[in-house]
Amino acid sequence: MIALRFDDLKQYSDVLRSRNGSAVTVRFIEPRDAEELQNYFRSLSTRSRYNRFLGAMSELPQNVLDHFIHVGERDEFSVVATMKIDGFETIVGEARYAFHAGTESLEFGLSIDDRWQGQGIGAALLKNLECRAAAFGAERLVGDTLRSNDAMIGLARKSGYSFAPNSDDWKLVRFEKHIDIAPKDIPCASWRLAAASRHLATVPLAG
Repeated sequence: MIALRFDDLKQYSDVLRSRNGSAVTVRFIEPRDAEELQNYFRSLSTRSRYNRFLGAMSELPQNVLDHFIHVGERDEFSVVATMKIDGFETIVGEARYAFHAGTESLEFGLSIDDRWQGQGIGAALLKNLECRAAAFGAERLVGDTLRSNDAMIGLARKSGYSFAPNSDDWKLVRFEKHIDIAPKDIPCASWRLAAASRHLATVPLAG
């Protein structure tokens, strides 16, 4: 697992592209984002919030919001996808993921602003999560969603995920994908930094 530098989170940021070529920045969330993140979740449609949290929720409870904005606690991380809209950085999507060293897997959930769905942002964010997972040393990405969440199921299917029933809840379906990113492929900052760290660790000391 890579050791993240929490004093410099910006170095793990990536710039992706929407379907029409617009820049989408994916970065770790910071405490200063708390109010905007809460407003983002409030602005989602009732269905989108239900799909994201697998149940009814109008906003994040304060204890959940606190977990979202503090990166790295219990090996859990949150990122936001932002775009420049009318000159302001605006959250258009988010993802939260946790690395499980015992199973070498990364479990995640994500959402995209209803107004920006269908623009390729979800697919780009999902691909970015694969790279971030590989940087951790994960071999699999896994997630759960409601059987009725056609949008997430369709996105996962197009992205090469396999599906299986969730053994703990019949209302859910589990999707999973083996991570197969070649070492020569460096599609995100987390992977570049992890590769650089591994290289430095193998360079013999002069003497």
